[in-house]
Amino acid sequence: MPLSHQLHCIQMDAHYQPQLIETEAQQTWENQRTYKAVETTDKPKYYCLSMFPYPSGKLHMGHVRNYTIGDVLARFHKLKGYNVMQPMGWDAFGLPAENAAIKNQVAPAAWTYDNIAHMRTQLKRLGLAVDWDREIATCTPEYYRWEQWLFTELFKKDLIYKKTASVNWDPVDNTVLANEQVIDGRGWRSGALVEKRDIPMYFMRITAYADELLSGLDELPQWPEQVKTMQRNWIGKSTGCEVHFPYDATSIGNTGVLKVYTTRPDTLMGATYVAVAAEHPLATLAATNNTTLAEFIAECKRGSVAEADVATQAKKGMATGLYVHHPLTQEKLPVWVANYVLMGYGEGAVMAVPAHDERDFEFALQYQLPMKTVIAASLDNQAPVGSEWQDSYGEHGICVNSGKYDGMDFTSASAAIAADLTALNLGHGRTQFRLRDWGISRQRYWGCPIPIIHCPSCGDVPVPADQLPVVLPEDVVVTGAGSPLAKMPAFYECTCPQCGGAARRETDTMDTFVESSWYYARYASFDSHNAMLDERAQHWLPVDQYIGGIEHAILHLLYARFFHKLMRDQGLFTSNEPFTRLLTQGMVIAPTFYRDLGDGKKDWFNPAEVEVRNDERGRPLDAVLKADGLPVVIGGTEKMAKSKNNGVDPQALIDIYGADTARLFMMFAAPPDQSLEWSDAGIEGAHRFLRRLWKICAEHVNTGAINAYKTGELSAELKGLRLQLHNAINKITDDYARRQTFNTAIAAVMELLNSMAKIDTDNVVARSVMQECLEHISILLAPIVPHICGAMWTELRPGTDLATQNWPLADESALVQDEVTMMIQVNGKLRGEMTVSKTADKATIEQIALTHELVLKFTAGATPKKIVVVPNRLVNIVI
Repeated sequence: MPLSHQLHCIQMDAHYQPQLIETEAQQTWENQRTYKAVETTDKPKYYCLSMFPYPSGKLHMGHVRNYTIGDVLARFHKLKGYNVMQPMGWDAFGLPAENAAIKNQVAPAAWTYDNIAHMRTQLKRLGLAVDWDREIATCTPEYYRWEQWLFTELFKKDLIYKKTASVNWDPVDNTVLANEQVIDGRGWRSGALVEKRDIPMYFMRITAYADELLSGLDELPQWPEQVKTMQRNWIGKSTGCEVHFPYDATSIGNTGVLKVYTTRPDTLMGATYVAVAAEHPLATLAATNNTTLAEFIAECKRGSVAEADVATQAKKGMATGLYVHHPLTQEKLPVWVANYVLMGYGEGAVMAVPAHDERDFEFALQYQLPMKTVIAASLDNQAPVGSEWQDSYGEHGICVNSGKYDGMDFTSASAAIAADLTALNLGHGRTQFRLRDWGISRQRYWGCPIPIIHCPSCGDVPVPADQLPVVLPEDVVVTGAGSPLAKMPAFYECTCPQCGGAARRETDTMDTFVESSWYYARYASFDSHNAMLDERAQHWLPVDQYIGGIEHAILHLLYARFFHKLMRDQGLFTSNEPFTRLLTQGMVIAPTFYRDLGDGKKDWFNPAEVEVRNDERGRPLDAVLKADGLPVVIGGTEKMAKSKNNGVDPQALIDIYGADTARLFMMFAAPPDQSLEWSDAGIEGAHRFLRRLWKICAEHVNTGAINAYKTGELSAELKGLRLQLHNAINKITDDYARRQTFNTAIAAVMELLNSMAKIDTDNVVARSVMQECLEHISILLAPIVPHICGAMWTELRPGTDLATQNWPLADESALVQDEVTMMIQVNGKLRGEMTVSKTADKATIEQIALTHELVLKFTAGATPKKIVVVPNRLVNIVI
């Protein structure tokens, strides 16, 4: 119950003024450094982190949702007595800055830093409980210095190495393109035909941690199963056989073996040809005196190196005229070059079993290559392969047409074939991962310089720690034609740190996934000048709660887990995983509207520009553009995006309604892990709720003094209100902590407000209970709408600060009900309800029920045959 106290004599403004309230609150938090994280405390730590933004120029609604979710959890745990750290930073390197620099004729650094300044202001307007002292930007030398240091340490351990790899090369822009920058085989900017080119690149040996990355997923019970499944599939551990096909000396001209890896050794007897990648040595050998084959290989090299693209493209191939021998039957098998085989996966070659592999089936069908059925449902059911692929062809079964292996199932046949290959020295059982080492070299400017010096005498030499960082020049003009660093002697000319001779600095920069793979750890040691991380990392790590989109489920999260293990093994901390609990928030979606312009192009209109006519059920019938009254096409409801012009500017929303309205709508419209559909009506509704809450509080405060009540003074109505309040405390606590469903927490407060509105507050005891409810509501909603709740608290409890309060505990005595509501039935049909003492005996309950006015109406004076009483639930009168 509330303490007895006198409210201040200054009247509380009955009008809700969010701009004034929020400005004052944010200024107070900044002046008092309310949300500064410290290590010197006996409170349990809670590290809450949302994935940091790319400084694109301004916030979008996806940002608002992501950071509000994190802020709700951070504020809740602070009120729960935790020492909370919630930092913020900027994923500042990357190709978009180079593109913007070219478009706007500015240096990428200037563009990036201007965007950071603007977006920082926007984030602060949201009222986030962020420790801004810990702010980092990955494009600063203070940050990437330590990334370079770790690179050199890993290079010394051979966890980073250099090798030649096949990449997408734009011959006009003279740069490597990411797979998504290749559109219909052409560079997205230059339009030039893209080539596959082999260039030297640096790789991180993530495969050395493949087993631990896989097994570690079992240690993450608070991660979504969907994310863990995606990572398991990406790592792709499989057990199979390495099979060696001896070269045919007559056609190839030398001895050797073609190595392939297969997860289906039971189908080896059905191999009818082998296929190799365009870059395979056998393909190169065959093309030496074959111009047609050489042209086909060149065409393959111009294709995408993305596995997904290869899987869906039309299968093409060409015979090489070379042969290998089947390791068990010695049969001659032709060697084909095929565009569906990638050099970067497995051995760059496959044993083709068309009867039991869909890709091989399509290829063999196109080129009329033989198919041999070697797997069937049973020895008696050996249906031949048809002209159209059936999924059943690829299933496990019994070996047939396989000689000594006939009748064996998958397991026994695989084991027997592996044993026979081992005995012949033509293969062996092997465990393999789909995961490949991470190529981190990028031939781009705006990224972290790779700290390697190329010396003619000493080879590749890591830059010594006392010469780090290798600083990226920031005042650089970017044209898009190759990396500017390769054209800057002042950058690349240097001396070898080992022999002192003339040398050349590496001009490639690192993949920007590198920066985002360890930023979470740097927040803990944000101002350390002597080490990548210090003892504070051991204190804060792992992150207790991580929030971000499902689109980062594989690469970012996998790379961060990999980096965590690298830093652990470097002795920087002892934990095994970076993020204890993961929440993947849903997208913010909105309707789309457009007009066709022809040639497949569309003119997209923002929803605010369109007027929609709905039917009686609220379903859209048609829409017109407000500007001209002419029809527009109603498209689908899709993720807010610039390309579809269906975004809403959060800054404009905050300027009109305030940050608390935006936060409330985002948390109420849908659970955090589900998509949220934008609604102008929802925004209006959220704002009305906050105005109503403020008005109720103002009317209460402006009435005057409040005295503590005694429990015995409470009427049944007030006891019921307190029961609802303290049930709500338990429920809302669980909604925040365990369920992370903030919409249901808000709904519980709304229901409580509705009940409060029915209370006659002329009674001083009732006003005291109202005070108790309003105080608790201020704390219960504070994680979601901190500005208005803080202001209300100050009015309810003058001279105190909500930020220093403790999260409420439910009053157990309020949860004890003196009376219960029981349903009344007559002949099994519900006819009413009644309130009785919780301790009333059966006879008393029957007497009250029989005298109830509705019972008298429906029994019409008849004598009951039987009365059934279900304690605390219902009474059924049978007549």
